[in-house]
Amino acid sequence: MATACMLLLTWLTYQLLSGYLHSWKELKPIPGIGVPYPLLGNALQFKSNAGDFFCQLVGYTKEFQNSSLLKVWIGPIPFLVLYHAETVETVLNNPVHMDKAYAYKFLHPWLGTGLLTSTGDKWRRRRKLLTPTFHFSILTEFLEVMNEQAEVLIEKLEKQVGKGPFNCFNYITLCALDIICETAMGKKIYAQSNYDSEYVRSVYRMSDIITKRQRMPWYWPDIVYNYFGEGREHDRSLKILHSFTESVINERAEYISYIESDSESDQGMKKRRAFLDMLLKAQDEDGNKLTNRDIQEEVDTFMFEGHDTTAAAMNWAVHLLGSHPDVQRKVHQELFEVFGESERPVNTEDLKKLRYLECVIKEALRLFPSVPFFARSICEDTHIGGYKVPKGTNAIIIPYALHRDPRYFADPEEFRPERFLPENSAGRHPYSYIPFSAGLRNCIGQRFALMEEKVILASILRYFDIKACQKREELRPVGELVLRPEQGIWITLQRRQR
Repeated sequence: MATACMLLLTWLTYQLLSGYLHSWKELKPIPGIGVPYPLLGNALQFKSNAGDFFCQLVGYTKEFQNSSLLKVWIGPIPFLVLYHAETVETVLNNPVHMDKAYAYKFLHPWLGTGLLTSTGDKWRRRRKLLTPTFHFSILTEFLEVMNEQAEVLIEKLEKQVGKGPFNCFNYITLCALDIICETAMGKKIYAQSNYDSEYVRSVYRMSDIITKRQRMPWYWPDIVYNYFGEGREHDRSLKILHSFTESVINERAEYISYIESDSESDQGMKKRRAFLDMLLKAQDEDGNKLTNRDIQEEVDTFMFEGHDTTAAAMNWAVHLLGSHPDVQRKVHQELFEVFGESERPVNTEDLKKLRYLECVIKEALRLFPSVPFFARSICEDTHIGGYKVPKGTNAIIIPYALHRDPRYFADPEEFRPERFLPENSAGRHPYSYIPFSAGLRNCIGQRFALMEEKVILASILRYFDIKACQKREELRPVGELVLRPEQGIWITLQRRQR
C-alpha cells in the first residue's frame, strides 16, 4: 500500500512538473515582468494592498504598451496579460476559449458554478435557459421599480443639498441594491432606509478576500488558507451572503405556490414578475427544472453582478459629470428637451431619446469599466500576438488598459462622451471597447444595466446640479472584482432652478 501511494505521488509530481516546465519553455519568448521564482512565479513582486496591486498591474501595461502582450506567473500558473484589441479578439472571439481561468475557482464557494463561473456544456445550457428572462419586453416591466427607487434616492439626496461635500457612493449603491432585490427576487428590502447594510459590507469584504487570495498562491490550498489565511472571515461573510439569498428564495417560492393555489388572492391585479419567478418556473428543452442549488447559484450571481457593477458605473459617471460642467449642461439640455419641467417617471420612449446621456454612460465605462479585468483559460494550443501559447495558459484581459489605447481613443484620459456618437464610433475595432466583455460570454445583463443607469442618472440630473470635490488623481481606483474609488465619490449638490 505504501509503495502504491509513493508511486502515485511520484507520478502526480512528474505530471505537474513536466506540465510546468513545458509551459515555461513554450512561453519563454513572451516578454515578462521581473524574474519569476520557481513555483512562486512573480507573486512576491505583487503589492498586497488591492489599490496598490491594481496600479501596479496597469503600470505594467503601460511599460509594455508597444508589446502585443506580456507574461506573469502567479505561482506555477502562467497568465498572459492582454490589453490590445487584436489579442483580446483572438481569445474572446474563439468559442474554444470559453472556460474561465483557474482563479475563478475561489468564487465557487460564493457563486457556485452559475452563469458567471460555469464552463462547457453547463454554461451553454444555462445561458440558453436564462436568455429569455432578459428579453427587452420583460426588462421594461422593471422600469416601474427603477423609477420608484430613483424617487427614494432623490429624497435622500435632497437632504444633502447646500450642506457641503458628502460621499454619494453608498446612496447610489443602496439604490442599486433595492432595485436588484425587487427585480431579481421580487422582495423589497428598503436598503436605502438602512444605510449600514450588512449584505453590502459582506459583498465588499468578500471581494477583497477573494482577490487577495487569487494573487497569493501560498494561500491557494484550503488547509493553509483556513489555518493561516482569512479562511474564517471568508466563511463568516459567506454565511451572511448565502443566508440572505436563501431566505428570499424560500420566501418567494412559498409566495408563488400560494398565488398559484389561490387564483383569487391577487384580486385580478397583475403581479410584478421577478427573475427569481422565472428561475423557479424555468425548464430546459428536456423539461428539467432548475434545482434549488441551481437557483441559489444564479440568484447569488444576479445579486452580486446586478448591483455592485451597476452601482460602481453610476458613481463614476456622477464624478465625471461633476468634474465637467460643460458635459453636465448638455445632459441637462437633453433632459429638458425630453421631459420639459415635468416630474413624470422615465418611460421606454424616453430611454430611446436620451442619446447623449447614453454616450456619457459609455464614456464613463470606458474610463472606469466596472469589471477592470477578467480571465479565461486557453483551451487549446494557439497563437496570440505572434507567440505560440500552450493549452492550459490563462489570459487576463484588462479593459481598464484596453480602453486607453490611443490608436482608438485619442487623448485617452480625457472625458469626451462625443466619442460614442454613431459618426465617431464608425470603424472602431469591435474589441477596443468591452465594458460588458464580448463574444459568446458577453454580459447577459448589459441591457438591464444600461436601462438602470439611464433612469437613475436622469433622475438625479433632473433635480440637481452636481459638483465633484475630488480630482481624478485623488480617486485611486481599487481593482478588486469591481472597480471602486478607494475613498468614495465626494460631491456637493444644488437644487436645479427650473
